[in-house]
Amino acid sequence: MCTRHLSRRAALFGGAGIAASLALTAPAVAAGRPGLLDLTYRLGPAFPGFEPGEEAVRRTVTTIEADGYFMQEWRVLEHIGTHVDAPAHFTAGGRTSTELRPSELYLPAVVIDIAARAARSPDTVVTVDDLRAFERRYGRIPDEAAVLMYSGWGAKVGDAAAYRAHFPGFGVDACRWLLRERKIRALGVDTLSLDPAPSTAFETHHALTAADRYGIENLANLAHLPRQGAKIFVGLIPYEGGSGGQARVLANW
Repeated sequence: MCTRHLSRRAALFGGAGIAASLALTAPAVAAGRPGLLDLTYRLGPAFPGFEPGEEAVRRTVTTIEADGYFMQEWRVLEHIGTHVDAPAHFTAGGRTSTELRPSELYLPAVVIDIAARAARSPDTVVTVDDLRAFERRYGRIPDEAAVLMYSGWGAKVGDAAAYRAHFPGFGVDACRWLLRERKIRALGVDTLSLDPAPSTAFETHHALTAADRYGIENLANLAHLPRQGAKIFVGLIPYEGGSGGQARVLANW
């Protein structure tokens, strides 16, 4: 997530507008392997940034025809596409990407489905009542788990304006309850931010990262993930000193 007051970075990526006209490729569901699912979007210049102009930019550096090998140069923010928010993203002195342990990146996951409500109220949030209702139906949320919000927002990802204008997130009360009562390791969302679109204080980000936990944003395919019983692997790029970074997120059950 890239906070709105940091939009000065947009100027650095001015060339993204041309590249953004490329078609956004839908995420791939793992075929032929029941119980294995890719939760990652393919990252390209058309994937929406938190602010217009923050999209990835790429150029061809060498080609097989001219140079004997193919290579591209990418210019990306750490917080574009399917990515992790490390504790350092919002908490001074928080851990960086390389300081997250492998044991924290392979963990149980549950899915809180608020898609029906989000269709009616696009800036809604996951509440403590949602979490209690989940546990009545599916059982207790495991300690040290990733709690993932499914809102159906992936249907809008091909339209940057619609994907960005409104979106749900986690309410800060739900985040604090999960930290206190379930000792969660991570929160994840199928939107641009852990906090809902109207947020300007980013309370959920602050609460989560101050507790030395991390977030995952722009997750794909959560509609196909079991609500309880899966594990996810978060293949975070270990950017040195990173505030987060792109991740290949895979689920199995």
